Amino acid sequence: MGQTLAEILDGAARGRFPAPDGSTTVVEAPSGRDSGVIAFTAHSVVFTDEDPAWVRATLASLDCDALAATMHPGFLHAFVERTGRTTDTIDLLTVAPALPGEPPLELREVTDPVHPRVVSARRRRDGVRMWAVDGGVLVLGRGVAGRWEVAVELDEDARHRGLGRALATAARHLVPDGEPLWSQQAAGNARSIRAFQAAGFRPVGSEALLVGR
Repeated sequence: MGQTLAEILDGAARGRFPAPDGSTTVVEAPSGRDSGVIAFTAHSVVFTDEDPAWVRATLASLDCDALAATMHPGFLHAFVERTGRTTDTIDLLTVAPALPGEPPLELREVTDPVHPRVVSARRRRDGVRMWAVDGGVLVLGRGVAGRWEVAVELDEDARHRGLGRALATAARHLVPDGEPLWSQQAAGNARSIRAFQAAGFRPVGSEALLVGR
């Protein structure tokens, strides 16, 4: 297993996961923006600039299954309180390889720097770009540990037509060859999960990101 979060993610994208031994790995935060937890099968990774001893002591103090400790509300609450950050939800973390050639949709790049979706994405990603089609948009950028990340948003009247799947697939054509593409879906957002899995994204774990207030 790699020693940095970027190395761990690169391995997971290629099917090389941390050992499912029930342990927690604490690694340095890849940037001042990114802190959080990724839970793989029976192995969690906490990325933070906080003292690893504090992380381990806080996890050990919880009255819960050790395998669930890093995603336990008690730990996440302590984590956000200690760091002065906040978190929205625990997401399903998914990944897919890049695809060659042009996207199968006619995408229009949106260059408006103050578009609400672009402004929101810049809180979590660098180099944000956005493309639109009738009924939806996709946003691409460099997120946690420099990984490529995509998010898709549909108009309400454009749902149930396969557009989400088509946009997620199109995004795989927009990243450089050999680079994996990551996405997060809220665990309760079944429509989004189905769309991304139909577009070839596979689940690798769960993720809780801590962002600045």
